[in-house]
Amino acid sequence: MSFRARSFAKALLAIAALAVLGGAVMLLWNAVIPIVFADGRSIDYPHALGLFILCRILFGSFKGHHAWHAKGRWSRWQAMTPEEREAFRTRIQSRGESGSREGI
Repeated sequence: MSFRARSFAKALLAIAALAVLGGAVMLLWNAVIPIVFADGRSIDYPHALGLFILCRILFGSFKGHHAWHAKGRWSRWQAMTPEEREAFRTRIQSRGESGSREGI
């Protein structure tokens, strides 16, 4: 599969996931909010989709689950030899990023 086809497939999958999750937000909102709050009103699909996107912007990101990636980095760090770790630290410090937390 070419790069262009993979990119198109990923974009199509992302749009489908967004559509399904917007519907899930609408169903959950309409099932819970009018019952819990006396003045709670039902929402339609476009408002649910907007609410979902707003929540992702405010409380999360669209880049995935960062905690899973951090675990992968830790296992790579653990697999490094002391020489590889020192070389890594040197590369990071040469870019102007110190690994210490001094000054925080």
